[in-house]
Amino acid sequence: MQRKTPPALPEISQPRVLRHYTRISQETLGADVNIEIGQGTCTVKYSPKINDQLARLPEMTELHPRQDPETVQGILQIMHETDLYMREISGMDRFTFQPSGGSQAIMVMAALARAYHEANGEGQERNEVITTIYSHPSDAAAPAVVGYNIIYLQPDEDGYPDFEALKAVVGPKTAAFIVANPEDTGVYNSRVKEFTDLVHQHGGLCGYDQANANGLLGVTRAKEAGFDMCFFNLHKTFSTPHGCGGPAVGATGVVEKLVPYLPAPLIDFDGKSYFLNYDFADPDHSIGKVRLFNGVAPVVLKAYAWIRSLGAEGLYEVAKVAVLNNNYLFRKLMALDCVDAPYTKGKQRVEQVRYTLAKLYEDTGITTGDIQRRMMDFGMHYWTSHHPYYVPEPMTLEPTETPSKEDLDEYIETLKHVFNEAYTNPEIIKTAPHNSVCHQIDESDMDDPEKWAVSWRVYLRKTQ
Repeated sequence: MQRKTPPALPEISQPRVLRHYTRISQETLGADVNIEIGQGTCTVKYSPKINDQLARLPEMTELHPRQDPETVQGILQIMHETDLYMREISGMDRFTFQPSGGSQAIMVMAALARAYHEANGEGQERNEVITTIYSHPSDAAAPAVVGYNIIYLQPDEDGYPDFEALKAVVGPKTAAFIVANPEDTGVYNSRVKEFTDLVHQHGGLCGYDQANANGLLGVTRAKEAGFDMCFFNLHKTFSTPHGCGGPAVGATGVVEKLVPYLPAPLIDFDGKSYFLNYDFADPDHSIGKVRLFNGVAPVVLKAYAWIRSLGAEGLYEVAKVAVLNNNYLFRKLMALDCVDAPYTKGKQRVEQVRYTLAKLYEDTGITTGDIQRRMMDFGMHYWTSHHPYYVPEPMTLEPTETPSKEDLDEYIETLKHVFNEAYTNPEIIKTAPHNSVCHQIDESDMDDPEKWAVSWRVYLRKTQ
């Protein structure tokens, strides 16, 4: 069909477009232009540019997942070998790269638990998933999407999940125990094997949210902790960039008894070539595909390159430096009168800490959100916490292994400067940020479901 009128395309000159996007890039904070220490729970480490370049090579970008496997042996080998590395790091027996991120990986673990219990005739009875209040919210939300009832374990006085509380709720209805360890407070539960053993005694499965694994590489594994399933965020621990919310991979591993329930295909090697294996799955009970094809291949490639460049000793060094950086930051900040961190007094944390600025708020009326906005004026940032706030006036910092001591000191001095402003010149904080094109916004809409519009059609329905 031939058009009768030309398309209504915008007529903008290339220089104007170039200036527009260059300016936007200058207005954006990120790990390439500032000291990125503050995005706690997200492990925003340095992503080597050479790995990005590898993923942009035509040998990668011109592949298509529908190609004959014999014509894509290179990427199949890389994905298979990355699977082997994940097994070694975790102790699991097989991995799938289909999940698009951590939340979907948790949903996959919940779906695997359901498939396993249904295959054993207990699918209807086992309708509860147990998690902890300081695990990632997705550890509750994703199983709820699958249809499970969620039971939360509160922390004991030291911040550890309460073992006595687990004893009270675990039973014949328990499908799975899904937790992060260390939790988002940075507190590591060294008794976790007792928790998983108890769940197993009652017939449940155990899933490990390893989004906080950066301080554990080469130190401890999911298998020895008694878990049946686990996942790693390749876009966190394994240094593939977050990419503004994507692309990502929640690499999900399982023990042998759960392999038949994984989404097909897996990638195997028969001694001569790599191939897509559909035959391992139980056709009656497999959870089926959870996304198209076999995951985001360029992300797996970047993680593969990062692992190969470091080796086993390098991965262990990553964990040691990440823990060292975090505890240096921890000790420096805990020396300030207006900063505290609940639980495990006098003990180290793993890779991050959830601090509280409650005393600063009581003294000055300045909230953690106010401090957060003022930090933007210095080209820095930090994350508070997911909602609702269980730690009052939270500030969650995770330096990773990337920053130098000089970087950490600069971040600490900036925080100290802003804290001092809270006591001496609070108005400059209340009106911040002053150096940003985006100033204070009304966040009330975010808490009003009547104003949520998750699609264009929903927006039209609510506004017309």
